[in-house]
Amino acid sequence: MINSVRNTVLSVLNKNNYGYISPSDFNLFAKQAQLEIFDNYMAKYNQAINMENGLSSRFGTRESGVDYANLRKSVEEAIDVFSVTKFLQHNAGNTFYLPSMLTTNDDYYLINKVLCYTTLLASGNTSNTVLNALFDSTASFISDGIAFGDIVVNMSTGLQATVVSVISNDTLLLSSDIFLAFPEGYRVYDRSVVTEAEKVTHGKITMLNNSLLTKPNNIYPAYTQEFELMSLFPVTIDTQGQVEAQYLRYPKDPKWTYVTILGGEPSFDQSQPDYQDFELPIEDEVALVQKILQYAGVSIREMDIYTVSKTEEREE
Repeated sequence: MINSVRNTVLSVLNKNNYGYISPSDFNLFAKQAQLEIFDNYMAKYNQAINMENGLSSRFGTRESGVDYANLRKSVEEAIDVFSVTKFLQHNAGNTFYLPSMLTTNDDYYLINKVLCYTTLLASGNTSNTVLNALFDSTASFISDGIAFGDIVVNMSTGLQATVVSVISNDTLLLSSDIFLAFPEGYRVYDRSVVTEAEKVTHGKITMLNNSLLTKPNNIYPAYTQEFELMSLFPVTIDTQGQVEAQYLRYPKDPKWTYVTILGGEPSFDQSQPDYQDFELPIEDEVALVQKILQYAGVSIREMDIYTVSKTEEREE
């Protein structure tokens, strides 16, 4: 889609000899345009819910539309593209890093829910290194009730994997190769026993921890956020692989990549390693063109372009 958007933008600009925007400028404008539209999804989603509530009070129904007219479902599908579920990287004690480019390879927009795994099934030290497997000659994995999907954590490196199958009492086949030396400590957590942590304020967590009735526990955990860290309660939630977050990430920066042909003219080339298309649905192509033209109009000081694009956007 990114090449189609750029061709349309250049066509509009060249029609009246307004000027030319370079690939680097286009990529900057495209990034900002995509972020604007992405951020507007949340407002559109809220508007769709308000419409349902409004209709509910008037006509006794909560549906703003059905089938193809279901506006809320349409926005939900666009937002779900950016939904990610990943384990959070452990820092120290009961603190974990929030999603970022350094820890989860993506920046988060909104933490939707935090899941905690607190049921320990097995622990010990590896006896040998086996490709994509955990081997402990003293273990009893079958007797411990370990099953497909359970979480295995390398306590020495912090890496985690999931159980693919239980080969024998001393061997687990894993989803990735996380044990590269021996002996290395490990823990196995039950994936089927999961609780959702509630986000609380820093003032409230002090009150909760000092109460015998409301103190967070493994069944009703809680967490607070501060800067780049998340603190889990009870404080026994303190190991890599125990905390998983479902969150909305920011869209990846679009990048129109090219090769330079004879005469210095750039030619679109999506085989470049840093190529990145828009992550928005195809129906947002018109909005992308309008917003990029607005940025281009400001950049080349042609307010006519900005005004026309803004007017079309308002009319839509």
